[in-house]
Amino acid sequence: MKNTAVTFRQAKEKGEKLTMLTAYDYSTAKLVDGAGIHSILVGDSLGMVCLGYEDTLSVTMEDMLHHTKAVARGAKDALVIADMPFMSYQTSVYDAVVNAGRLIKEGHAQAVKLEGGKEVCPQIEAIVKASIPVCAHIGLTPQSIHAFGGFKVQGKGEEAAKKLLEEAQAVEAAGAFAVVLECVPEALAKLITDKIAIPTIGIGAGAGCDGQVLVYQDMLGMYADFTPKFVKVFAGVGEEMRKGFAAYKKEVQEGSFPAPEHTFKMDESILEKLY
Repeated sequence: MKNTAVTFRQAKEKGEKLTMLTAYDYSTAKLVDGAGIHSILVGDSLGMVCLGYEDTLSVTMEDMLHHTKAVARGAKDALVIADMPFMSYQTSVYDAVVNAGRLIKEGHAQAVKLEGGKEVCPQIEAIVKASIPVCAHIGLTPQSIHAFGGFKVQGKGEEAAKKLLEEAQAVEAAGAFAVVLECVPEALAKLITDKIAIPTIGIGAGAGCDGQVLVYQDMLGMYADFTPKFVKVFAGVGEEMRKGFAAYKKEVQEGSFPAPEHTFKMDESILEKLY
């Protein structure tokens, strides 16, 4: 069954947990979709795990469109959500609607995600009025990393916790169909989940959220530059890839690959005429 913004809300009403993973290309999207994951996030995390940037701030609309189009071609049932990159929506409501529209029209995403709370509610409301589903994102918002002074857990103090709850309620009121809670204490994330009607998708926010999201390279052990505390490696794909690459190199160098079964034959009498 095709997953949509509507089925996300229905899942929360039924108490069914939601799953979300990132993907940035056609072949990975097909694998994630085939596993039955409810949603694929084309995250601006591609800046770090695909393009080698130190953070997400350098990712452009062109980057997001390029990768979103590839993922959309590979996803059949998963809800494809595209991140709105840094400065594609903060500048004005007009810019936010135009760029969200590009991700839907050109990128073939089915929803967009943007970071921030009350300050981006006008953008969320306008994008939703343009018939584009919006997933909000509060807590640790990587595009605000310089303002936060690093990757830090958000909402630990009384005022900060109250602010996060109010932001969750604000993005819900603005029309978001779901909200990502990143690096939020488990108890606070559970409280927020209970206080709002839209699904919460946690990443470093505990098991009390309505769903979870991870960067697929993290959960497959493929990205060794930095592993957050909240990541569990579900399969050691990175190490298996390294072993495969090393085995390929060894066999090529020793001449055992390609073997006869990997080659094509021809009538040798034809070949003799070429000498």
